[in-house]
Amino acid sequence: MVIKRSSLFIFSLIVSILFIGVGHAKFSPLYQPLPGLTEKQLAVIVNDADPLSVRIADYYQSKRQIPLANMIHIRFDASSNALSQKDFAAIKRQVDAKTPKQVQAFVLTWLKPFRVDCMSITTAFAAGFDQAFCAKVCQETRKSPYFASDSQKPFADYQWRPTMTLAGHSFDEVKQLVDRGVAADFTRPQGSAYLLKTTDQARSSRAAYFPEVAKAFSGLWPVNYLEQNAIAGKTDVMFYFTGLMHVPDIDKNTYLPGAVADHLTSVGGVLTGSDQMNILEWIKAGATATYGAVVEPCNYPAKFPHPGVMLQYYLRGNTLIEAYWKSVWEPGQGIFVGEPLARPFASPPAKQSR
Repeated sequence: MVIKRSSLFIFSLIVSILFIGVGHAKFSPLYQPLPGLTEKQLAVIVNDADPLSVRIADYYQSKRQIPLANMIHIRFDASSNALSQKDFAAIKRQVDAKTPKQVQAFVLTWLKPFRVDCMSITTAFAAGFDQAFCAKVCQETRKSPYFASDSQKPFADYQWRPTMTLAGHSFDEVKQLVDRGVAADFTRPQGSAYLLKTTDQARSSRAAYFPEVAKAFSGLWPVNYLEQNAIAGKTDVMFYFTGLMHVPDIDKNTYLPGAVADHLTSVGGVLTGSDQMNILEWIKAGATATYGAVVEPCNYPAKFPHPGVMLQYYLRGNTLIEAYWKSVWEPGQGIFVGEPLARPFASPPAKQSR
């Protein structure tokens, strides 16, 4: 990983202002709860040329009761890791033409491709291909207007549709992921967050503000700031944010339904063929969502999820896709994997009287 810290001060300052401005009450689940996206606002994109994509989409539609009008079928070669800008543009035109107006977010149903030229496929679907999301070696990239936003309709507000992919090495792996997301709904789990500053200095760039996150959530949610390389034997993992090329012992913890985990490293989001730990290892271990870079991002903290922002929106009732996307300021080089509609901290819908 190439070390680059020029954005750390600016990003930390913004985050500090965010924390100072809202105070502790902002992070209380009882203060300004937010509604989450619904199944009617999510479109599922299916690659009919990929049998696994079709099978995943069918299962997800059944489990989440996605309207049939929101099932968007396309067809393209899924053998490569990346789409060209030209090929993606043709696919995106088809998707946009088929997308119902009420849709605010997308979920993809495949492992490959996970990149479009120099950017992640989830950001390409969310905001369209744009060279401003890319970087030659160490550069800042285009920022997300959705970052740390209370927006409930990102497409209506910003013309962005946050995108996540249901990816795994097998149908059973993705099925278990979907089941965990569904099982998380409205459960208000009693879990903990683990923020680790590791001995890998380059990959611990975002750990500079971990202590402030722990302080901000004191008395509201258990946030453990630890200076060590890994945790093991924990039975209450709801959030796990760290920075290493390979994170040991992740399969020795219990991840609660709806849990989020990721590691800051150069190419964790390269879903096949990477010499670094693949983010799908988090999914295999039991997480419900994860995030990683598909091309070298350097170690700008703004290009990775901020746990404080993630926690405040997730705990207030946003769905997983909303909270995770809101936590990344520069998402162009990172891919989001997980079950988008998981909403463990939301209130169940009111029962209609007969």
